[in-house]
Amino acid sequence: MRLDKFVCKSTKFSRTQAVEYIRAGKVVVNDVAVFVESVQVHENNSVTLKGQLLVPRAFRYVMIHKPANTICSNVDEAYPSLFSALNLERSDELHVAGRLDANTTGLVLATDDGRWSFDIIRPQQHCKKVYRVGLSKVIEKAQTIDFTSRFAAGLKLQGEAELTRPAQLNILGPREALLTISEGKFHQVKRMFASVGKRVVTLHREKIGEVTLDIEVGTWRYLTAAEVASFKDEA
Repeated sequence: MRLDKFVCKSTKFSRTQAVEYIRAGKVVVNDVAVFVESVQVHENNSVTLKGQLLVPRAFRYVMIHKPANTICSNVDEAYPSLFSALNLERSDELHVAGRLDANTTGLVLATDDGRWSFDIIRPQQHCKKVYRVGLSKVIEKAQTIDFTSRFAAGLKLQGEAELTRPAQLNILGPREALLTISEGKFHQVKRMFASVGKRVVTLHREKIGEVTLDIEVGTWRYLTAAEVASFKDEA
């Protein structure tokens, strides 16, 4: 963890205040004053600020039901941040493990534990995500078996050298499907359906790994210990 982040996580100071203390020589790591905020420290290191031992707060693991027209960022941009309407303390310390587009809704996981989120998003993890997809055009009955097998075999996306990983496609209705993928290429779900001539008009993430969305839109809750551990177990 960066030293400035460690100071913030152990105090009520802002990042700016933490940097000021570090550059002034007020922060000591293992009995040595450190003047560079980007230095990496471990939670087992002895870190003091003006002689007081710093103890970081416990990591947080959060489920959020993302509304449409919000972005997975800590600050408002063209769209408001998904954290803006949440009564979530110190949300600026959190980051999202697997972003969604502004117009995509559903399950978002947020944390301040970088190692945990890395286990979710790293390609080698093959973490499964389930999306409910709404389409502009009907999937004809004659296309059902063809589409299911093509998604399972891997699709060639424009601009990509390799096929997508095998994906599970379940047709729910003429214009609705569930898609399970285990990677996260740019706009992947939309591009996969575009490759078979279908345009995605609604997209909703229902599940990541073993964690299923179970809260109302625009709300959040802490993950259970078992939910947090499920990703570590997979890793």
